[in-house]
Amino acid sequence: MTVGQSSVFTSDYRKAKISAANIFRLLDRRSREAEVTGSEIRDFQGNVAFAAVHFHYPGRPEARVLRGLSLEVKSGQKVALVGASGCGKSTSVQLLERFYDVTRGAIHVDGRDVTSVDRHWLRRQMALVSQEPTLFSGTIRENIAYGARDVTFDAIVRSAQMANVHDFVQSLPSQYETRVGARGAQLSGGQKQRIAIARALIRDPRILLLDEATSALDTASEECVQMALEEAAKGRTCLVIAHRMSTVRSADVICVLERGAVVESGSHEQLMQRKGVYFRLNSL
Repeated sequence: MTVGQSSVFTSDYRKAKISAANIFRLLDRRSREAEVTGSEIRDFQGNVAFAAVHFHYPGRPEARVLRGLSLEVKSGQKVALVGASGCGKSTSVQLLERFYDVTRGAIHVDGRDVTSVDRHWLRRQMALVSQEPTLFSGTIRENIAYGARDVTFDAIVRSAQMANVHDFVQSLPSQYETRVGARGAQLSGGQKQRIAIARALIRDPRILLLDEATSALDTASEECVQMALEEAAKGRTCLVIAHRMSTVRSADVICVLERGAVVESGSHEQLMQRKGVYFRLNSL
């Protein structure tokens, strides 16, 4: 290749150099909390409590997201957060996972302030299933085991059974060695979501976080995934964020959020009888 021919790649080279510099800068960046250590909780039960939590994102101090949020999720309980977009539902999950720390107030797990608990240990006690599952271009087995340590094949199968996806996998010619394609392109939305649930369960989390886990699915897929989620929640503390009201009716407690605070709470039947905010959300 002559110098003249290679010159056409000059602009691409510059873009690649800038992109690489940005990547390495991110990799070298140290978290401000990296030196802060906490302790683990022995015999962790998974109790969660938000105590008058206020929060705004660091880049937007004028936009308060949470304004005195208080709620409690007891060990083994299923609590749902519902409300209009922007009311603080997903932010609450991010704070529990300590992607951010509260501006004012506190979040407790088993009576301990989360800031006094080892961050990495705390995250290992949780598993998140979000609206858009992230799958990688490996096999189903690899995708279920991704991120877990020392996983046996029997554990993978058990997780798949709990996630209501084992029978589907067994029907495939290569079964658990089936390649899913980039971002799970070879699978339907419901199949991808159930594999994501199996991945969450293989770590045996004490706290299960479900963030709009069925909102992007069609009705048939939603029913299948909802069955898997009901099974996955058994015996675990479960915090559910939902847009579709039909997915939260089985929750022990439903908390209705408005402008970053709980305005109503109770079971589905109790809230429908009050004919308040929750009743109106169900009528939309």
